[in-house]
Amino acid sequence: QQVVWNLLSNAVKFTPRGGRVEVGLARRGSQVEIRVSDSGIGIDSDFLDHVFDRFRQADSSSTRAYGGLGLGLAIVRHLVELHGGTVFAESGGPGQGATFTVSLPVPAARPVPEPEPRLLSPPAPELPDARELHGLRVLVVDDDDDAREVLPTLLRQFGIEVAVAASAAEGLDILQRHPIDVLVADIGMPEEDGYSLMTRIRKLDGHLRDLPAIALTAYAGDGDRQKALAAGFQRHLAKPVEPHELIAAVASVARRAVQES
Repeated sequence: QQVVWNLLSNAVKFTPRGGRVEVGLARRGSQVEIRVSDSGIGIDSDFLDHVFDRFRQADSSSTRAYGGLGLGLAIVRHLVELHGGTVFAESGGPGQGATFTVSLPVPAARPVPEPEPRLLSPPAPELPDARELHGLRVLVVDDDDDAREVLPTLLRQFGIEVAVAASAAEGLDILQRHPIDVLVADIGMPEEDGYSLMTRIRKLDGHLRDLPAIALTAYAGDGDRQKALAAGFQRHLAKPVEPHELIAAVASVARRAVQES
């Protein structure tokens, strides 16, 4: 899941508006192959051999157009190799898009005992009516560049108006200057984390004290969930989040706030 999330968010980041991102899945003998391709800015041939290196970026200047630490693809290679697989990148060059192919081994088929009956996984939350979300104002606070691109794109598909902030301080400033209906905030951020941000919000006067808030974080343990709820968040979602889960959570906390007002 982390491998696909990193490859997809990378493709979205480097593909201009109106471009194309495609995902494919196929069985190749004893391997399963996942391909993520895009029509974005492409990769120079001189950089292809280094694209999975840690902290390596084709443009490493301080004024580069795309943020990030250059770790996403290094994490992809590390996780794939831990599973005994391989990953490689292809590109026709600048402006020609890029394709990343992950190959993972499939265990040989063998007879297995009939499994014991078990409860089915709970169904995915039903998506709310788009009319319920249209015009809702959501603030996304996350220090990760990819999250600040992918999450607003997802939310805007449902007619949600989205503001973004790269830090707790920037998010608090937006909250005090603009009307916001729901906060979606990361927990692990430099200088001031999401817990601190939520604590400060709950001490404000007026409607902000009761602002519906969702913690969206890689801190996914039960203890982390309890800490987030204790800080004042109504919901705790683990990264990478399923799109329908995020949309349902936003609708739920917004609906609850209207009912309690």
